[in-house]
Amino acid sequence: MARFAAACGVTLALAAGAAGGGELTAQVPANPFAYIPPQCWTKTRGGAGTVHNPCYACHVAAPEPNFARDEDLQLSYDFADGAAANPWSNLFVDRGPAIAATSDTDILAHVRTDNFHGPDGGLALATQLDRLPAAWDVNGDGIWSGYRPDIWFAFDDDGFDHDPAGRRTGWRAFAYKPLPGAFWPTNGSADDVAIRLPAPFRAREDGTPDDAIYALNLAILESLVTRRDVPIPATDETRLGVDLDRDGSLGTAGRIVFAFDPRNGITMSWVGQARAELQAGRLHLAALLFPEGTEFVHSVRYLDLAPEGTVVAAPRLKELRYARKTSWRSYTTLMQQAQQEMKEAVGDPDEPERFFGDLESGVANGKGWRLQGFIEAADGRLRPQTYEESLTCVGCHGAIGRGVDSVIAFPRKLPDDVPGDGWYHWDAARPLGILPDADAEYATYLRTNGAADEFRANDEAWRHFTDVAGVLDPAKLAGLRATIAPLVEPSAARALALDKAYRLLVREQSFARGRLAVLAPLDATVHRAVEPGATTGIPAPMR
Repeated sequence: MARFAAACGVTLALAAGAAGGGELTAQVPANPFAYIPPQCWTKTRGGAGTVHNPCYACHVAAPEPNFARDEDLQLSYDFADGAAANPWSNLFVDRGPAIAATSDTDILAHVRTDNFHGPDGGLALATQLDRLPAAWDVNGDGIWSGYRPDIWFAFDDDGFDHDPAGRRTGWRAFAYKPLPGAFWPTNGSADDVAIRLPAPFRAREDGTPDDAIYALNLAILESLVTRRDVPIPATDETRLGVDLDRDGSLGTAGRIVFAFDPRNGITMSWVGQARAELQAGRLHLAALLFPEGTEFVHSVRYLDLAPEGTVVAAPRLKELRYARKTSWRSYTTLMQQAQQEMKEAVGDPDEPERFFGDLESGVANGKGWRLQGFIEAADGRLRPQTYEESLTCVGCHGAIGRGVDSVIAFPRKLPDDVPGDGWYHWDAARPLGILPDADAEYATYLRTNGAADEFRANDEAWRHFTDVAGVLDPAKLAGLRATIAPLVEPSAARALALDKAYRLLVREQSFARGRLAVLAPLDATVHRAVEPGATTGIPAPMR
């Protein structure tokens, strides 16, 4: 998409220090438009003149400082000429016979084998990176320059990750409401996300590590990103020197009160050592922006079956995704950058965007973040994504209206009306399916899209909410307000079929042609090519 591509643009290379390792360099992949996801080729016109709109899940009029404001992309296929042909050919391959030939026993054995932790209980991928293969050593210095996995996925009841010695790693899992469509388990994968803030956010002003200080800074960040008040345990503001509840005095606070209008002198503050760093100008704070040094880890997993037959996340990872904010961009800087990108789009709308990065150091998204991923190799171990494979991350993280400072999950963190105030990891006791669709977001998606996924390929989930004539049943939609399980949780048979389909991609290592698990060719609902500028048939943007 010309507009979509422009929003993804990178105009400056990152310095070696900002990249956290070797210098990021521009590369030309086989598919220079790999940052445009497969969903963008969906046929929005269905039979009998029906129109489907899955596009609004990503393309919206976002609040500043996200200047994408791309809700008009719901209305047309605004592709560059070179992106008109759909490169994601795996969407059209018939793998039905191969899926049928795979036994349930075989695939369950595969997904139940942990490929993140080694037989010794250590971190298998980190061990591989310590013994760096030459093919992964892009800069030839013998040292891995990218993210070295250091999360153990050993979370306590408050969401904090621990190493085998019982020490907190700084990573904290949070529960969130996944975007409608691809990120529901019924469409192929289970996932989770954890956040980590830099050391100053985890320490008192004198540098002493303090878990309570860390929890407070995470609550302040949640308030800034979600623009809402956040409850906290009774906290002595006098000790911190910060009026957290904004009542005009330092006393005992029971919540972080959101208030941010710097033009009128209204702002907020970090606590502990991060407060001192903020005052010294070495750290920053603003609504709808994350501080520099913020990290996210996102695991994407196969589906497994619990003893009672319910579908749960498998031990085996398909991918480990990582993001780190390497530099601060103010509102003004982001606005100027957006203006420059639009000028470039008008001047040369068909030129693919260049992103600086490589296999070892990750890819810069042009908004201050470095993105990196690891994906399952043919032998079942995790390996670094190629540069081209990593381009699939920058399209959604940094280029669409839906994101908040390039991030999608954390702004959708569950609020304080759920257990643990939303600070917990999905598990068998607290699965995704127990969430209510309190704001009717998922019911709206079903009505607006007329399907349970972007490709209209998930008949199983769709049938849960329709009558015998295939029409949405209002009573069934209303049931989502109690639990979203009927929508997001697949049957055991569908879960295993999706696992089998994905493992075929792993064996082929054909991710450059698409990494979505597809049970049947999608010719009926996905374009193999589009005429640039063709209209979608959607009459007006969904807001």
